Amino acid sequence: MILINLLPHREERRRRRKQAFFIALGLAAVAGLLVVGAWYLVLLEMTHVQQARNEFLQSEIRRLESQIKDIASLKSEIEALKARQKVVEDFQIDRNMPVHLLNELVAQTPEGVYLATIRQDGQGVAVSGVAQTNERVSEFLRNTAYNATWLEKPELVEIKATQAGGPGARDPKRLFEFSVRLTLKRPQDREAQAAGARASDAAGGNKAGRPPAAAASRAASAS
Repeated sequence: MILINLLPHREERRRRRKQAFFIALGLAAVAGLLVVGAWYLVLLEMTHVQQARNEFLQSEIRRLESQIKDIASLKSEIEALKARQKVVEDFQIDRNMPVHLLNELVAQTPEGVYLATIRQDGQGVAVSGVAQTNERVSEFLRNTAYNATWLEKPELVEIKATQAGGPGARDPKRLFEFSVRLTLKRPQDREAQAAGARASDAAGGNKAGRPPAAAASRAASAS
């Protein structure tokens, strides 16, 4: 006996295929949504982690900025203290300079020279006086230039002839009024000059092919 299927089997198969396609499409959409949701959660977590790092860095930056401000204030305080210390040291040094000046003038003023006025302005010194001859003034300049310990750079400002006792005197004596500018050495200047002299002596000894000690001993023996 032959059985013949008269039902629309082709339509049924087409309907099943379409149903399977839509099911697969729905599953793919759900899978895509799950992937997108998982990636969104991952990005959200990464954003939270980065924000936490940024907040930590900002807090550290603020802490370092406060430390830098403290360091800057400490540096300014240290500089101010150094400036005060230098002022005190300079005052301690400069208060003995008038004593050195007077002692030096007494030691370097030759006979026949009489000092009338002495003015000190910092390291500059203006001296005026009377000398018996021009040679006495020249000797005073030489002494202050080469023999003085605390004086240097003598400069003759003015010298002029005058008469002792005025024009109406019975026995007028010719004198010479003069004014000189000098420079008073400070202790640190003398130390720097001495160090430079030692360095030049050492360099000269090395150029001559003998050690500095030998050069110094020969100079001492020669003196």
